[in-house]
Amino acid sequence: MPAGLLPIIYLAFIALGLPDSAIGSAWPTMAPALGAGLSWVGAVSMIISAGTIVSSLMSVRVVDRFGTGRVTATSVLLTAAALMGFSLSGEFWQLCLWAIPYGLGAGAVDAALNAYVAVHYKSQHMSWLHCMWGVGASGGPVIMSMCLGTGTWNDGFRVLGIAQLVIVAVLTLSLPLWKDRKLPHKASGDAVQGRARRTRRELLGVRGVVPVLICFFCYCSVEGTCGNWAATYCTLAGGISASTAASWASLFYIGITVGRGVSGFLTMRLKDEQMIRLGQILIAAGVVVMLVPGLRHLLPVALVLIGSGCAPIYPSIIHATPKRFGEDVALELTGMQMAIAYIGYLVASPAFGVLAQVISVELYPVYLCVFLLAMIIAAEWTNRVTRRA
Repeated sequence: MPAGLLPIIYLAFIALGLPDSAIGSAWPTMAPALGAGLSWVGAVSMIISAGTIVSSLMSVRVVDRFGTGRVTATSVLLTAAALMGFSLSGEFWQLCLWAIPYGLGAGAVDAALNAYVAVHYKSQHMSWLHCMWGVGASGGPVIMSMCLGTGTWNDGFRVLGIAQLVIVAVLTLSLPLWKDRKLPHKASGDAVQGRARRTRRELLGVRGVVPVLICFFCYCSVEGTCGNWAATYCTLAGGISASTAASWASLFYIGITVGRGVSGFLTMRLKDEQMIRLGQILIAAGVVVMLVPGLRHLLPVALVLIGSGCAPIYPSIIHATPKRFGEDVALELTGMQMAIAYIGYLVASPAFGVLAQVISVELYPVYLCVFLLAMIIAAEWTNRVTRRA
């Protein structure tokens, strides 16, 4: 691999994370300006998630035709256009319209780069790649906050859009570095390149694919639910102020970001399967702290533990894909995993909202525990069947 390509890939993942938390951080100000209700942001998130699911599933055909470099640059350009569109929106329906290219761009670059790094680079780079997403996701709200302090939310999206355009320029200039790089599903030699691409139904029939998809769905359900409802749980169940709860909730994302940086070094010693188990143990420790009534004062510690536990799981599952199932189907399976990931984010967190409203927000750690147990079962099932294959 060209020495200068890896920093470009990291930069692209920072671009992927930059706008992810921006809407949420700006929404209390945006909603009144757009004449929208506070809950309407869920519709925008659903449109974005739907776009990411579609583009993740289409990533094989798109990358096959245009190459990973061009797809990455074009996807970031779509995201930049969406952010500039957000900055110009004066009505809620316009925000929904611009959410479409946002989702399409995010899903394509996510699947393409994850598969590319899984095939061409060592495990630590996958962890650091997702750490870069955390850097971007942490930086987006900071930029938005600064713009809200000196201007409007429109300025925040405009600055984020300009930042994305700068990254597009860098990606475009880097295209020669991507030239003649083999596509992930063509990386195993001429015999593989000549083989017909498998359909999704055929891939689902491959030993281990169904359990790894279940594992991925459960992981994303844990991550999405924990992040979205942490502040609410801390306030209603922990009895702390809303402002303190918001700061405690941020510890979950800090745990993920720092954890992925550390995981990159741990992968030099530990295998992907071991990293996944380590993450599950840390999540379990955090959930136990939440479940014990006398330890409620340790909720910040619990959130850091869960975030640190989430850190190695996502990148390790993706990085293990070529080894488990073959480089020839790495891109197809990565696209499927990205799609199931966004379905997990889309379904699990809103489902908990219904449970919290109908029953109690106290179910939060129990809900996380159910998905954690299902994740562990699916992960061990995957390990067993892929070793036999």
